[in-house]
Amino acid sequence: MTDGTIPTTPLTAGGPEVGVQGLGCMGMSFAYGPSDAGQSRATLERALELGVTLYDTADAYGAGENERFLSPFFKAHRDEVVIATKFALSIPPGEPTRRVIRNDPPYIREAVEASLRRLDVDVIDLYYMHRRDVNVPIEESVGVMAELVREGKVKHLGLSEVTADELRAAQAVHPIAAVQSEWSLFSRDIEAYVVPAARELGVTLVPYSPLGRGFLTGSFTDADQDLSADDFRRQQPRFTGDNAAANAALLDPVRTIAEAHGASAGQIALAWVQQQASVHGLPVIPIPGTRKPGRVEENAAATRIVLTEDELSLLEPIAAKVAGDRYADMTFTSAGRE
Repeated sequence: MTDGTIPTTPLTAGGPEVGVQGLGCMGMSFAYGPSDAGQSRATLERALELGVTLYDTADAYGAGENERFLSPFFKAHRDEVVIATKFALSIPPGEPTRRVIRNDPPYIREAVEASLRRLDVDVIDLYYMHRRDVNVPIEESVGVMAELVREGKVKHLGLSEVTADELRAAQAVHPIAAVQSEWSLFSRDIEAYVVPAARELGVTLVPYSPLGRGFLTGSFTDADQDLSADDFRRQQPRFTGDNAAANAALLDPVRTIAEAHGASAGQIALAWVQQQASVHGLPVIPIPGTRKPGRVEENAAATRIVLTEDELSLLEPIAAKVAGDRYADMTFTSAGRE
């Protein structure tokens, strides 16, 4: 780590070195209300300057618009970045707000070709199954994903929101480089089964929403009151009404520790996630999302914060007290199927 850049870690055994913190790009064109394209482009460039090299998108973000938006940046820095995208959330014709989970082989092949076109690249570095369709055997889905590797369209495979058993079944078909799941001070369900399985199998954990979708930073306290009408956080149970009020009260220890470090609450929340690599003994590469260069600088600086055992103990009880699930329908998450 030099000149303020973040440390690196192997994405997977024999895989590329990436920054220990990635960048979630969804909000640049989807889900979190209006965005400024120029500011988002500046954020991408600043992240790369700071050593952030893993960039995360999906075909479902803005019905492909996020991949198209990122394409010029990826092309300009193709040898410096690791591109991660996902398939599985199909958008039915004429129903732009609906998502149908599809893991069937014909759809996977259709999806990868569409992502390659939108990204305008020859190969995707890390290709995730975004969500699990339990009606399709995971061995069948990963089998066709493995064919994409052999065909040179994909370099490494990932899974998102899978259970420990699903991960083991997938790994038996083809090496899985990364599992992406929500993991933060507010969301720790994966520690029961998924994290131990990932450690056992040598799979990297890629936590999404490590800042609790902004709630842990204090950027909003009640989604209904503070966020625009098209912000999807208004649909998540823990961010509205009585749940939001109860959860905001849980942040006092985070602010206390932040003051002691001369840091922000968000930096402490991120430092906690980064430190789970040593706590649990496996690579952890969180992908906080932001659309602001200043925020990506703040996030990257969190990689230099080391929390003491006493501070970790102070933060330990928070997740068990959180009111409300992370989604209205938890069946699409690993916790909903474990």
